[in-house]
Amino acid sequence: MKTSKPKFSIKFIFNSAFLLLSFVGFSQEPKPGASAQELADKLANPVASLISVPLQNNINYGIGPFNGSKYTVNIQPIIPFKLTENLNLITRYILPVVDQRDITGENTHQFGLSDATVTAFFAPKTKGLILGFGPAFIVPTATDNFLGTEKFGVGPSALVMHQGKGLSVGFIANQIWSIAGNEDRADVNQFYTQIFMSHSFKSGASLGLSSEITQNWEGNTTLITLSPSISAVTKLGDQVVQFAIMPIIPVVGPDEIKPDWGLRAVLAFVFPGS
Repeated sequence: MKTSKPKFSIKFIFNSAFLLLSFVGFSQEPKPGASAQELADKLANPVASLISVPLQNNINYGIGPFNGSKYTVNIQPIIPFKLTENLNLITRYILPVVDQRDITGENTHQFGLSDATVTAFFAPKTKGLILGFGPAFIVPTATDNFLGTEKFGVGPSALVMHQGKGLSVGFIANQIWSIAGNEDRADVNQFYTQIFMSHSFKSGASLGLSSEITQNWEGNTTLITLSPSISAVTKLGDQVVQFAIMPIIPVVGPDEIKPDWGLRAVLAFVFPGS
């Protein structure tokens, strides 16, 4: 059976090569203000008081019985709000744009928005051990029935991590249940966690390792992936950015949703003066 390819795959591969070239040349560029390593450490902290807008590109091949492919761009702005001198509210938004082929059947194609995820973390200002907690929401923004749940969901989210200079280790997790929406669609009852660690260098480069676990309690399925990563903080003109690239290695998952392999590349626009 032929292997299908999403229409943006060539652009994705070009962008990934550009990220690697940017990383190679990074260490020669001076950094004003906050050091590159300080910015890299802040970007490794999901509840840092730092505005950033990551564009996360994900491509997966060999999905399901029809050997499907799926390309997803997650638009992920992170916006902090200062509530008191010792407490921040960190809001995180994920809006996926999906292009998939041969997922729902042979010679099928869907393109459009998927459901949005919105998370709000109340994060006390601490050093060393960092905590965050708050609500997570699923918002039915999908433009195609096959790309979303048609459900509105809510549940708790939490972050626990330890961060020292150059080292970040922790996890972020949420559990979401559907509370409204199309009654003819399956309920949402899903747990998600990402366990991560990274080590940054004075140049702003970082090496990392993360694992994502998605447990669908309603469908009784578990998907686990592993991703070693390489990233760098640099500048495009006057704009501070972070590049990152990593394979998506499937470890556990049912055949109908587990890809054979995948790749992720991230371009994050960073606003360190915020």
